[in-house]
Amino acid sequence: MPRTVLYNRLKIGGHVIFWLASIALMLSFFYFNEKRVHFDLVTLAKALITNIGFAVAVYVNLYFLIPKFLKEKNYIFYIFWLIILLTLSSLIIQFLLLFPLRNALNFKERFTSFDVNLHSAYFFASMIYVAVTSFLKFIKEWFSLQDLNFKLAKIEQQKLEAELKTLKGQLNPHFLFNSLNNIYSLALVKSDKVPDLILQLSDLMRHIIYESKEKYISLEKEIEFVNNFITLQKIRVPENIQIKYKIEGKIPSSKIAPLLFEPFIDNAFKHGLPGNEGEDFIEIKFNFEKEGILDFAISNNFEERENWNRKNSGIGISNVKQRLKLLYHQNDYSLTTKKENQIFSVHLQLKLK
Repeated sequence: MPRTVLYNRLKIGGHVIFWLASIALMLSFFYFNEKRVHFDLVTLAKALITNIGFAVAVYVNLYFLIPKFLKEKNYIFYIFWLIILLTLSSLIIQFLLLFPLRNALNFKERFTSFDVNLHSAYFFASMIYVAVTSFLKFIKEWFSLQDLNFKLAKIEQQKLEAELKTLKGQLNPHFLFNSLNNIYSLALVKSDKVPDLILQLSDLMRHIIYESKEKYISLEKEIEFVNNFITLQKIRVPENIQIKYKIEGKIPSSKIAPLLFEPFIDNAFKHGLPGNEGEDFIEIKFNFEKEGILDFAISNNFEERENWNRKNSGIGISNVKQRLKLLYHQNDYSLTTKKENQIFSVHLQLKLK
């Protein structure tokens, strides 16, 4: 059975049960109030007629007044038309009691003319029905909204995990490709550094494959990864190149999203160091002196080249921006990049978890 059909059947069933219970309540009230001891058609007719009037008030309120006025915050119009509706509901009950069924059911004398007291009683009874059904409607809509929010949150979580998986899938080959290029360049000249470089790469790949699967990992492990990564990159760089790496303050025992810094460092070594002798530099600094705040800065010189593949450049950096957006609140981080006077710089401030 389709879910919509089942829902509609349950909804109709709920309405039927509600009104059957209401008729039973009215029957009990009339029997008790009029001290009857036997079942008769008069009492049943009165219970049915009063529920017809109540039903008019309930359904006009639920399907017209609430959507058109109350949900649109037109409270004055809602109250005005609600009073009109409750008055009309009371008049409908008395009209049906007075005219169509009076002779057929031989009502008592007190039902043969308009009664102000009965009108007031039916008015307030209709008000109670409207209030109860409105409350039930709001409760139902609240639960529906909570269910919808839960489903949306679940969808958003699945979307987040899928995007993170895609971003990491782009990041890892990008990093591996650059690292293998470094090893290959040293292998061509049969450098004695190749075995150490392979071990270094092995440690780095272990971090990427196993430790970075989690959304957040130990900050100490991430900094250790950065240390190894910079060591790996420095092996292929001439000794006269200025590479400054500094950590200020004590590394806190916090967690952080993995592989946030690697794209910036990789970008500096890949697109920096253009070969301007005496001018090439890379500066990398972590600062943990502010409690709960990570301050990361990196800068390098670069050279604009006409044959630079702009489509593939900066892929890792754009991934970091997307991951920050997905994993952290907007107020929890600040990321700025700047190109000025042939110097590219990145500054990231991040509130630690």
